[in-house]
Amino acid sequence: MLAQSGADPARLKIELTESMVLDDVDDTFDKMHALKSLGIGFSLDDFGTGHSSLSYLTRLPLDQLKIDRSFVLNLPDNANDAVIAQTIITMAKSLGMEVIAEGVETEAQREFLGHHNCHAYQGYLFARPLPLAEFESLLGETTESLSPL
Repeated sequence: MLAQSGADPARLKIELTESMVLDDVDDTFDKMHALKSLGIGFSLDDFGTGHSSLSYLTRLPLDQLKIDRSFVLNLPDNANDAVIAQTIITMAKSLGMEVIAEGVETEAQREFLGHHNCHAYQGYLFARPLPLAEFESLLGETTESLSPL
């Protein structure tokens, strides 16, 4: 499909959940490495909510961990969630992975995550889901505000 479409595989990232990866680790491992050899990236979604073994993080060709929103929801006030979020960020960065936090809804959450070296976010702080036309309009406004005068 990549050859037929001419799509750049480096611009494709496949998101997997921990449970998907753990269903058949050997088969998943082989398929991920085959796709990685084509230049496709991988993100592990909802990290921290499944039953993953940390040893898989070193074996799987992952590019990104996504901190589950359940750990972001009560930041920065919940000490336990703060420690878990910091640990995920530090571990991922140490393994050469990007980190993205899901469910960022407040500026305090974004500031906490940014302070701890997580600079990619998803959540309602930035926008709620939009129909395509509204998204394109918002994108146009954002692009215009960034253009030099």
